Amino acid sequence: MKPVCLVLGAGRGIGGTVAAHFAKEGYHAVLCRRSDEAGLQALVSGIIDNGGEATGYLMNAVDDEVIEQRVAAIEADIGPIDTVVYNLGAQIGSRRLEETSYKAFEMGWRMATFGLFRVAQAVAPRMRARGRGNLLVTSATAAVRGNQGQHSHAAAMGGRRMLCQSLNAELAAEGIHVAHVIIDGAVDAPDTLGKMLGEERFQALREAKGLEHDGLMLPDKIAETYLHIAQQHRSVWTHEMDLRAFSDQAWWNH
Repeated sequence: MKPVCLVLGAGRGIGGTVAAHFAKEGYHAVLCRRSDEAGLQALVSGIIDNGGEATGYLMNAVDDEVIEQRVAAIEADIGPIDTVVYNLGAQIGSRRLEETSYKAFEMGWRMATFGLFRVAQAVAPRMRARGRGNLLVTSATAAVRGNQGQHSHAAAMGGRRMLCQSLNAELAAEGIHVAHVIIDGAVDAPDTLGKMLGEERFQALREAKGLEHDGLMLPDKIAETYLHIAQQHRSVWTHEMDLRAFSDQAWWNH
């Protein structure tokens, strides 16, 4: 029975690419996303066509009990979850304070922080019993720097970062590796940046900054980093890392 890599937030950017890399290394990749059945199945079929094992599920992680039920079903029907990649975003766009509704603010927290708490609570007892496991958490610049118009996102991602530190303090000694990965820049991802900008603006940005310019972060290279973190010896675990393109200023220099 192969170990499982569970990816929550499996689009055509970081999530789907990380799933493919883990499958290539012998994991059964379980890909979960909120919508787009055709897109999900395309990712799953791509992994299988390349000789890997994969399963896909549509699920809205903010719904009651869906994370807990999915974890239990995977453990019962597919195999032990060795690695969870929590890749759910919580970006609602730039909104002034008076334009940010209570619902929008709370939704950012539910996606970024509460969902992570729920998946950790669901998988930690199982990983603890096995004496090992990885929880790799995709984060954002907003986790370490609040900007104008980012009230919901910054509060949610800051909470995500602190939750990762608390999880580390409790779980690391029990063999569970929690890593908070700050994506400090724009990712060449059509399902996230592409949808936010629109097709025309996204392609223009790729031509100006991405492609051979290497100014957009490449999901394939991010996935290599995630796989490395998951395979680290416990004497040198990475607990927080920030990634950015060579041509970008670091978050603390803005």
